[in-house]
Amino acid sequence: MNGELTTLFPALTVITPITGAVVVFLLPARLRARAGLPAAGFTVAAAILLAWGVVTEGAVRHELGGWGAPLGIDLHADGLSSVFVLMTAAIGLLVSFYAKPFFALAGEKGGASELFWPLWLFLWASLNGLFLSSDLFNLYVTIEVMGLAAVALAVLSGRPPALVAGLRYLLAALGGSMAYLMGVALVYGEVSTLDLGLVSEAVEGSPAIRVAFGLMIAGLLVKTAVFPLHFWLPAAHSSAQAPVSAILSALVVKASFYLILRLWVDVFDVAVTVAAGQALGVLGSAAVIWGSYQALRQRRLKLMVAHSTVGQIGYMFLLFPLITIGYREAADAPWLAHAWTGGIYQALAHGFAKASMFLAVGVFVLAVGNDDRRSIGDLVARLPMTTFALALAGISLIGLPPSGGFVAKWMLLKATFSSGQWWWAPVILTGSFLTAGYVFMVLRQAFAPAGKPIELNPVPRTMEVTALLLGATAILIGLRAEEVLILLDVGAPFDEAVEAGEGGEP
Repeated sequence: MNGELTTLFPALTVITPITGAVVVFLLPARLRARAGLPAAGFTVAAAILLAWGVVTEGAVRHELGGWGAPLGIDLHADGLSSVFVLMTAAIGLLVSFYAKPFFALAGEKGGASELFWPLWLFLWASLNGLFLSSDLFNLYVTIEVMGLAAVALAVLSGRPPALVAGLRYLLAALGGSMAYLMGVALVYGEVSTLDLGLVSEAVEGSPAIRVAFGLMIAGLLVKTAVFPLHFWLPAAHSSAQAPVSAILSALVVKASFYLILRLWVDVFDVAVTVAAGQALGVLGSAAVIWGSYQALRQRRLKLMVAHSTVGQIGYMFLLFPLITIGYREAADAPWLAHAWTGGIYQALAHGFAKASMFLAVGVFVLAVGNDDRRSIGDLVARLPMTTFALALAGISLIGLPPSGGFVAKWMLLKATFSSGQWWWAPVILTGSFLTAGYVFMVLRQAFAPAGKPIELNPVPRTMEVTALLLGATAILIGLRAEEVLILLDVGAPFDEAVEAGEGGEP
């Protein structure tokens, strides 16, 4: 592949959805869905080209407008960013296919279906921009665009619960952004540059840098909804429409997690301490237990899935204490590859599984008319494909083999024992048992005979198929981990550890 052409792929990945959003917005309302799907397809093609370029050429850097850092803005693609861009593309395409019949069947008024497509494509562009940006202030811009688009999507229905939850979401998003921006200002005052690579070379463990790092991480923790900063998430995710809920849970919260991970490993490693890593591990552990327990208590399916998101996010934060101790004790610690692989795989598995689960619940709601779990009796006989999708997603969330969730939790457990931090293992296992509790509770209800016959509303087959494909993907990424690991190893921060850990294979 031509090297000069490859450098254009990061820009193409961002420009394509932006162009699609503008075109869709300018079209008459009746044509927006028809134009939105091709725009999603072109965006997926750009993501595939980017990943292929990274695999064949290595890490790719593009200077926007021909002006490099520190005057210009660079886009940087390595294995980690490419994996997240590909995950966004796969989930985004299937959610787009689901959204077209969903809005047509739901019959939303007041511009909901018309506004979904431009907002969704702008959100997609901001996600890709965040994964590829190499500048602290440009990252702030993508965070703001992402947050505003996400809030607008969350309140599309116009119903009072959605508006109240959306306002809370907006305030949390703005608060997190302001904390991040204050940290950026402090960093610029100290090192006079905002490019990630240049900042990494210039920063020292001064008090100002530590405060800046703390502010940025705190703001991003709010956006990721880590316990106890998750107060906005259950209501916002459960009151949104099904395709929006899938986008928020599977993708939006992953963006802020990605940025925390990028800053932690690549930029502010001199400011990272073992105590800080352990603190994030404690927050993650609390999220695993509390979120899973709350999901077990819910009667509404969408609230159950939303609280489950809080719990599953917690697993990703067990990555930080494991890699932080590895940094401090030995750069080639053998468990670093396991921890790195486990944390990233948890993000991937949760993204596909949670998108599948929200879309499956959306089918149930349209068919039955509500999301009370007591109303889904005997649905396995009448909606078998959707029930199967829910089961596949649940298998991955629990961490049963051969799912992606199993790969994630197995690698985290290996890193836990290899690093001597055995106290995280009971958290992982307890969270899996609690997850099994609410997943099997729903499946038991779906298999139970209905108390009285319920007339189901017809649901387009496309909606059932997309939910099933996402659930199947959550399983398949566990069976085909090698391809993901090959891409993830490009530019990995623990090159020596990856070799020592044999690429992190289970």
